[in-house]
Amino acid sequence: MQNFFSYPIVVDELGQNEQKYNLRAGAEDLRYLTEVFNVPSVESFSADIRLKLNNREHLLTVWGKVRAEMVLQSVVTLENFAKVYEPEFEIKFDTRMTYNQYRELEADIEDDIPDIIENGRIDLGQIAIEQVALVMEDYPRQEGEVFQFVSEFDEETTEKANPFSILAKLKK
Repeated sequence: MQNFFSYPIVVDELGQNEQKYNLRAGAEDLRYLTEVFNVPSVESFSADIRLKLNNREHLLTVWGKVRAEMVLQSVVTLENFAKVYEPEFEIKFDTRMTYNQYRELEADIEDDIPDIIENGRIDLGQIAIEQVALVMEDYPRQEGEVFQFVSEFDEETTEKANPFSILAKLKK
């Protein structure tokens, strides 16, 4: 599967000024995103992303908003329905940290540790995809749909099918 929705940025080429990027998915990108999200259809996908490089603190801040219009399948009724996701996000990257330094950090899980930049690049498309994936439900349902479990056994049937009652019959 070819990665269609990709917008790589070379961090060393960024200036100190805030950068703004507007990403919009084309037809090929939408087919790719449908496979990535494993949904019946992605109707539209866009992201407004801003970048700010702070060389003094060795931090790259990436923030913005993603909008994804999708067709999902309900796990309750198996019917397709439309849903819009609009997550807002902010991610910090350390421009100098390596994976070895990252592993050696002794930090609590609650500490806000910046992400690592791989090969001097970040991919704005992958960041946008990740933000939507983080807010998607594992088991999508339409608004107001509730799963109600109905047992095929009532108390009388359960007592009759009790395995110990079968053993009692064999003992006689």
